[in-house]
Amino acid sequence: MKLSSSLHLAVDDLATGLSSVQVWAALGWQDVKQRYRRSQLGPFWLTISTGIMVAIMGPLYGKLFAQDFSSYFSFLTIGFVLWQMISQTMIDSCTTFIQAESFIKQIKLPLSVHVLRVVWKNLIFFMHNLVVVIVVLVYLQIPVTANLLLFPLGVVAFALNAFLYGLIIAVICARFRDIPIIVTNVVQAAFFLTPILWQPGMLGRHAWSVNLNPIYHFLEVMRAPLLGVPADPTSWAAVAAITLTGSLLAVAILKRYRARVPYWV
Repeated sequence: MKLSSSLHLAVDDLATGLSSVQVWAALGWQDVKQRYRRSQLGPFWLTISTGIMVAIMGPLYGKLFAQDFSSYFSFLTIGFVLWQMISQTMIDSCTTFIQAESFIKQIKLPLSVHVLRVVWKNLIFFMHNLVVVIVVLVYLQIPVTANLLLFPLGVVAFALNAFLYGLIIAVICARFRDIPIIVTNVVQAAFFLTPILWQPGMLGRHAWSVNLNPIYHFLEVMRAPLLGVPADPTSWAAVAAITLTGSLLAVAILKRYRARVPYWV
């Protein structure tokens, strides 16, 4: 009876959090406004810095790797913008409950609301950076195909997994305060292990190894449609499997440790 009750509370936390759109959307938007409160350009400073970065990295690494400028520059730009969203969401997830300590201890809200707040905030930043991607695609005259319709689905798949795994990371980091440092270092290393600066084809007969990188599959289902090509079905299958695993883990973690989080923070 006790186990079924805790499972019910865990599922209810997830369901109530997802349905409380007005709460986490407002909190996420407030985080964005707070960060750039005294800035004239606001989040577009992030857009400008991203544009400068890809403008420098594109020609440089394209020359170093002896790649066709048009295909490589679009590949790098999209990958870099998506990576910023993915990596920052992972890092922010580590301190989700720690930074929301006052909310958790004073206001009765589902724990999942705080994770959704982080995911939404980073999606807002991503939408600002998407301007850079659009400018590059228009400049390089990348053809618009029906595959572009799959891009929103890829973003939704990422957001769902960012929520599920962000919840897992947030709970673990609330208990073990050294984990955020480890996650940050892992994210930095993952940048070089993920096809962003380099393309899978550059690995030759070892190109298959990119399929072992879960981040690659999320990049692929979002990047391929923007490039006008279909994503590898293997990547969609991997995303589905990762999502299912994340759902089970998130429920299990929340079921066991949900009541302890307020004491840990």
